[in-house]
Amino acid sequence: MLDLRPDCERCGRDLPPDADARICTYECTFCPECVDGPMANLCPNCGGGFERRPIRPAAMLAKHPASTVRNYKP
Repeated sequence: MLDLRPDCERCGRDLPPDADARICTYECTFCPECVDGPMANLCPNCGGGFERRPIRPAAMLAKHPASTVRNYKP
């Protein structure tokens, strides 16, 4: 199950569960501005590309909440 990490690892921007976010195959999580801009759609951690993070429905979010562990790595 996806962690739904709460922030962009590059800029620290908050990314709540319903936010437009991008993830790689290892769930590295970034905001679209970082991915489309300076990162040029290339994950700095694994070298892979990104996809949109799916939205977890509210009923399932209550059952399986998003992570609260921040991953900001400037």
